[in-house]
Amino acid sequence: MKKILAFAGSTSSTSINKQLATFAAENLENTSFDVVDLRDFKLPVFSEDEEKNGFPEDAKKFSALLDNYDGFILSLAEHNGSYTAAFKNIFDWASRLEVKVFRDKPLLLMATSPGKMGGQFVLAAGEQRFPIQGAKELLTFSLPNFYDNFKENKIVEAEFSALLTVQVNKFEALVNQ
Repeated sequence: MKKILAFAGSTSSTSINKQLATFAAENLENTSFDVVDLRDFKLPVFSEDEEKNGFPEDAKKFSALLDNYDGFILSLAEHNGSYTAAFKNIFDWASRLEVKVFRDKPLLLMATSPGKMGGQFVLAAGEQRFPIQGAKELLTFSLPNFYDNFKENKIVEAEFSALLTVQVNKFEALVNQ
């Protein structure tokens, strides 16, 4: 059975993006999954000076973890229209270890936010960047107004639920090719 890794581009202990990524993974029918938390990886802020000191163990651990999966579900939190500092940092470290961070494998890229934009800016940034970093097939999903549309660990708005189901099914088909 194929296996995917789900995670959020956030270190919030109450991350709405982690909730969304986990929910999407739980809707896979023929694919197993693991969920990882970026809070488990303690890294210094990436810089060339830091890199000269060698790669931190947690950077190596995160990068090696990615080798074990057939695809990825990533839900990005948006801070001021871009990636969170924590995600950008782990992404920078991982890309120095393996430029194709996503290992030429499928990626379901998502974003959600409490507001009506649903993380559209960070989603667009990921859509532009991640194919260069090895996202072989990239599907997207945005959920606006998280607290209105996601309750009791599921999407309650029928239109968004149907859209995510379509994307999860397409993603799973790509993973299981």
